[in-house]
Amino acid sequence: MSHAPTTGGGPVHVIGASGRCGQAVCRALLQRGTPVVALARSQARLHGSGLTANPGLTPRTADLTDPAGTLRAALADATHIVCTAHARLLPALLAAAPPTARLVCLGSTRKLTRWPDAHGNGVLAGERALLESGRSGAILHPSMIYGARGENNVQRLAALLRYLPVVPLPVGGKALVQPIYQDDVTACILAALHAPWHGPQAIIIAGAEAVPYWRFTQMVAQAAGLTPRPVLSLPAGFLRLAARATPYLPFLPTISPNEIRRLTEDKAFNTTPMQTLLGVSPTGLASGLARTFTD
Repeated sequence: MSHAPTTGGGPVHVIGASGRCGQAVCRALLQRGTPVVALARSQARLHGSGLTANPGLTPRTADLTDPAGTLRAALADATHIVCTAHARLLPALLAAAPPTARLVCLGSTRKLTRWPDAHGNGVLAGERALLESGRSGAILHPSMIYGARGENNVQRLAALLRYLPVVPLPVGGKALVQPIYQDDVTACILAALHAPWHGPQAIIIAGAEAVPYWRFTQMVAQAAGLTPRPVLSLPAGFLRLAARATPYLPFLPTISPNEIRRLTEDKAFNTTPMQTLLGVSPTGLASGLARTFTD
């Protein structure tokens, strides 16, 4: 199933347009000839992206933490809204958006973690607000996103691999990971924007296959032109303590203890709803990584 990228000639309002996903959505819409109203708290990053040079884009300043002020005014004429800001802010968006506007929002598969945190709880709260609103639209929950301009997932891992002779991983890196390529996230957003929903939807979107994290590190190394590093299995508790030192080591990316803990849980997802409801077949991991390091 596919959905034509049409909004009846009107613009799509993109909240969080200065972020990585927001910029990707804006570019995709503009390439299809769809006008965009780009909403951001600060216009500096949006201008730095080069998007404002496109005559089809109208920049507006808006703040999701001020729904009764700048946000409501910026959305007054909205018919189709994409929100790439954190899902915890969805109650504010629902309060400010015109009641007939179609909404597509980004959540996260973090909502499924065994160790609830502020990020995951915020996603759950946003999803609950949309589902309880009864409004037609969707919240899409991506797995780890890679391949966006300036993303810091596989790029940060590649930077780490350049310095490490071995890859220390909890439980040998056996836990599964299923990252999704940015172009697939964008395609899912556009499909959800124009799907004939009747009421709210929540859909998980993920990559084509789940692989053990040790294998993921090898695939990233190969795509980045590095020799795959052997894996050193270490206790998760020890690695969480070691992670606390990374902010003080300028040659290494900063890694949080919670990131280490999340490496011990499987993150594998069923993509059938993504494919049947949105018509998007996810990109294979090897192909997506190759494109990430050549673009």
